[in-house]
Amino acid sequence: MTIATKVLPAPIVDETARLVTEHYVFPETAEQLAELLRRRLADGAYDVDSAEELAGLVTTDLQSLNGDRHLRLKHHAEPVPAGQGAATLASIRRDFDTSLGGAPRVELLDGGVAVVEMAPMLFPLDWAAEPLSAALTLASRAQALIVDLRANRGGDPDTVAFVCSHLLDKRTHLNTMYWRDGERSEQSWSQPHVPGARFGGSKPLYVLTSDSTFSAAEELAYDLQQLGRAVVVGERTRGGAHPCQGWTIHPHLEATVPVGRAVNPVSGTNWEGRGVEPDVACAAADALERGHQLALGRLAG
Repeated sequence: MTIATKVLPAPIVDETARLVTEHYVFPETAEQLAELLRRRLADGAYDVDSAEELAGLVTTDLQSLNGDRHLRLKHHAEPVPAGQGAATLASIRRDFDTSLGGAPRVELLDGGVAVVEMAPMLFPLDWAAEPLSAALTLASRAQALIVDLRANRGGDPDTVAFVCSHLLDKRTHLNTMYWRDGERSEQSWSQPHVPGARFGGSKPLYVLTSDSTFSAAEELAYDLQQLGRAVVVGERTRGGAHPCQGWTIHPHLEATVPVGRAVNPVSGTNWEGRGVEPDVACAAADALERGHQLALGRLAG
């Protein structure tokens, strides 16, 4: 049972407003949001007793202007460390340890079709490279591959590039990140070499999505779809294309602020607010069966 933690809202809201103003990828929107938070604080809208309640109220206001789902005051039930980004790393480490490193399922279906489930996250690459490489190497001999992202809530863009490197034949421009800090752009490319065996860029590939698929998992689906490499099967995804950083501003509260935005080299845009539209739409619960049928039909053809 989580014990409610009493909070003083003023310093938390003031610090959240400061972080948004200094770091949010859209400066004009940041100024408007900071003004909104301070006005709501003055009106007594945040006069609540628990950190969890405050997090919900502030997050609703932060997302009220442009619906950016990465922009949050996030509540952590357990106390989290104070270093920048440390709260997120601490909260996902247990998920990593209990999900076989983010690849909880590798299975061979009828007809030589393999399934690799990547969940609940695409963990930081220095954690995830070994388990993901093992899973993808095991599946590399399959005639067709299904990558299941239905329960994946995001993660590390470098891990996206790592996975794509196993699914393409040559070095390929995947995405470009624009960062507010320095107003600079940084390209993401697949790598020409991978550890283990490569599934490659010619055999049939399907990516399963749900309305819970988010952030970096959406990038993986979107990058492969825009390149014409994969068929996306399932539901429209949640629509979060802004990489963020986190700051601990209370033992149980973390402000997560998007500091960049994605620009796909094929579409010239991203999936923010819209989600990734599946090529073959169906209920998430039916996506694996549908993807398997599509793969078998493609192989038979």
